[in-house]
Amino acid sequence: MPSCLGLYIDKNLIKYAKVSKDHEFIKVDSYGIKFYDKISEAISQIVAETFSYKTPISVNLSNEMYNYFEIFSLLNKNDIPKAIETEFESLCEEKEYNMNALETRNVIVSNLENREKLRVVHVSANKTEINNKVQMLEGNKVGAVIPISMSIPNLIDAKSKENVLIVNIEDKTTVTSIINNNVYEVKILEDGSKQILDSINIKENSYQKAYDICKNTTIYTSGSQDLQIDENDHLDDIMPTLYNIVSQVKKILENSPQEIEKVYITGTASVISNIDLYFSEYLNSVKCEILKPYFISTGLKNVNIKDFIEVNSAISLALNYLGVGIAGMNFRRIPLSQKISELMNIQIGGAKKLKDKPGKKDSNKKIIKKPNLNFNFDLTGALDTIEKSILRVAGALLGTIIIFIILSGILTNNMEKKEKEADDLISDTNAQIAKISSDNDKVNSKTSSYQELIDNLNKVNEALAEKYSLKDAVPNLLNEIMYATPKDVQITSIQNTTSKHIKIEAQSEKYEQLGYFKGKIKNEGLLLNVISDQGVKNGDIVKTTIEGDLPW
Repeated sequence: MPSCLGLYIDKNLIKYAKVSKDHEFIKVDSYGIKFYDKISEAISQIVAETFSYKTPISVNLSNEMYNYFEIFSLLNKNDIPKAIETEFESLCEEKEYNMNALETRNVIVSNLENREKLRVVHVSANKTEINNKVQMLEGNKVGAVIPISMSIPNLIDAKSKENVLIVNIEDKTTVTSIINNNVYEVKILEDGSKQILDSINIKENSYQKAYDICKNTTIYTSGSQDLQIDENDHLDDIMPTLYNIVSQVKKILENSPQEIEKVYITGTASVISNIDLYFSEYLNSVKCEILKPYFISTGLKNVNIKDFIEVNSAISLALNYLGVGIAGMNFRRIPLSQKISELMNIQIGGAKKLKDKPGKKDSNKKIIKKPNLNFNFDLTGALDTIEKSILRVAGALLGTIIIFIILSGILTNNMEKKEKEADDLISDTNAQIAKISSDNDKVNSKTSSYQELIDNLNKVNEALAEKYSLKDAVPNLLNEIMYATPKDVQITSIQNTTSKHIKIEAQSEKYEQLGYFKGKIKNEGLLLNVISDQGVKNGDIVKTTIEGDLPW
């Protein structure tokens, strides 16, 4: 039964799952999460523990970009790739991307807003990024490098007709919109589990402990008001990030071309208890639930569905290599000889002696011979007419080659004459350029002096402009903060420490209210580069300091 080892590599952890597939039967043979300091050692351990020395590995792509093009639906099938390439070239010119440095893949779906056109979900990645992923797995059989946003839908039953969002909260958060069983859009959010784990790690000095804390943390919802604040010491590390994510998911839902019926939540942050309820309360118009692999039955003995959910990303990557989901998303270019060898199960490049099984004698050794392709042209045989026709064609090709060689010689002589004339002209031109350059040096000397005066004048103007722009900044900020402050939060002090830096001191009886206040300041853009301390609890009051820069 074909198998694949899926590896989802994050900043500090690797999720892995070895998956086997035989027709419609899918089995997860082994899985787990490994935290690492040296990634090469961690990968070697995973390969050894899962007995995957010769098993193809499917790994996640990082830092890919998503763009969307529209092409006419009446285009000839053969013209579609060229149309997509033209659109991408225009984008690269506009964004000043180096097109040659990018590898691309795409998915073509129906355009829900214009039936006369098709929608192209275009994925691109830097070739250096792809090579880095491959090099991480050096010494192993790399089968695929796949964007996680394109593989995570593999965990949903293809028979389902629901329009859904998959919110995969890993290092970054990917939001995959699936409409009419097609990936219609992908959004990448900068907020993700990385921020949560980093924040907890500062206090605990262990990413594994930070992950365990997330698993043992319960989010406050309307149904859990009786929970005590001291049971959730790390909520202020978690809630601002989750608030930013759910706020952006809400906007995606509002802008969807069709109604979304369900939101699936997965990824590292999905281990936080009540996260689905938190999403449901905020997105009250749509059902939210934790994503469970469709092929795993919850009724089986000794099966803990939560364990599988933790490695959803790794399972989806393995499934993609095994032929589930979207085809053509592999950014790993496999040599043609390797593809043929895998498909036909033959040895390319000569005879190979099979290893003996234990207890067998040398006489039982088998030889796989190199395929022997011989063409015997016998002019008196049954294929005489066909062979003569082939020879005539070969003779005509040979005559064409001879004529080409003669013409090439004539053209070469003419080219040499023209090159000499061009060289003479270049010499004369260079002499004129040298004369002009001396004059230009004098002009440039004067220009430099004038430019220095202009630069000094511009600096003075900029300083004056900044002074006037900041004149009303602080009063405007106070007005906006007044409307953004939750009812359970009191602001005790606002200071303008520098020309653009603001320091806010606030207090509340609840950590989560202060975390919500901080998240709202950041999400609504009241301040930039927002930071805060961990808060100090004195009796029933929690005090915190929030700092940031004016956006004006």
